[in-house]
Amino acid sequence: MNDCEHWDNMPFFNPHENMKYKTLRIHCYDEKDISAICKKLGIKKLANKNIAYYPERRKKTKKKRYFTSDISHKFPIYIVSKGRAESSLTAKSLEKMGASFYIVIESQEKQEYLKYFSEEQLLVMPDSFVDDYDSCDSLGRQKSKGAGCARNFAWQHSIDSCYPWHWVMHDNIRDFYRVYNNSKIKLNTCACLSPMQDFCLRYKNIGMAGPAYSFMMMSGGAHQPLKSNTRIYSCNLIRNDLEARWRGRYNKDTILSLDILKSGLCTVQFNAFLQGKVSTQTMPGGNTKEFYQDEGTLLKSKMLVDVHPDISTAVKRFGRDHHHVDYSGFTQPLVLNDGQQTQAGINDYEMVLHE
Repeated sequence: MNDCEHWDNMPFFNPHENMKYKTLRIHCYDEKDISAICKKLGIKKLANKNIAYYPERRKKTKKKRYFTSDISHKFPIYIVSKGRAESSLTAKSLEKMGASFYIVIESQEKQEYLKYFSEEQLLVMPDSFVDDYDSCDSLGRQKSKGAGCARNFAWQHSIDSCYPWHWVMHDNIRDFYRVYNNSKIKLNTCACLSPMQDFCLRYKNIGMAGPAYSFMMMSGGAHQPLKSNTRIYSCNLIRNDLEARWRGRYNKDTILSLDILKSGLCTVQFNAFLQGKVSTQTMPGGNTKEFYQDEGTLLKSKMLVDVHPDISTAVKRFGRDHHHVDYSGFTQPLVLNDGQQTQAGINDYEMVLHE
């Protein structure tokens, strides 16, 4: 069974609608012939041009298109934030979508965050999570260990609250989207989290999942609703009973993804739902100052190669040091829970399109 065949009883997803087809150029000696062909196909010729498209292109509109729903999420959401009390894009986005969440912060920043968030929304990470964190190098606390410490605290907080899964998100996600007929449409509802949660709960061997980056899913392509056994970045739905934990001073998302995959479990990247994350190093706060402002991305890439040398290599991309990971060896299939059967059909989770 391929990945797309698992998308039963999930929101409508048509990977072929509005695809870019190959061009067939027809030369006519007479403009009347063009009009006759268009009439036969039931399409309109572009004004003042001897050009027509079949199927017809959707007209562009300046109207905002978005989905709404009253359905909420099952599992707690944690936003790990540093130096972004006023500008936490993820918190603002989730508030618009009607989601509840915690902001995980360091103790010295609490008073600043209280200017924008309530006491109930803030979780202060105990210093012990920094001491216990495996930075995967010998520097210890000589420099910041990054956001992995706070993510492990969120993980433990979720376990202590008796949840089987939890969401943990970066604080620089501007919007969330649903892919509908190969168009990216903004979500004004957190109902998008429910199908991702329900999908994971069907299977006994999913360790982590999350939505793809919006900029990686271009409109008009033949995408599938999900991709298994790849890395999960920035917006992570994590199963709480895993042996793995966040580790590494850099490249924590990739390291955890590989730790889970090497344990034999699956990861799932959802292409039917997307996160509009701001590009790394373009927003003040977070790890920008401690890591990337002075160091660039060389140490980040080197750490991944050191931790998972069998499938990682250092490369140059986009004018900076980067990494390449070979995921081709991870072929474990998704396995349904015992007695679980998928139901054919569509479940849109009450999401309604508004234009």
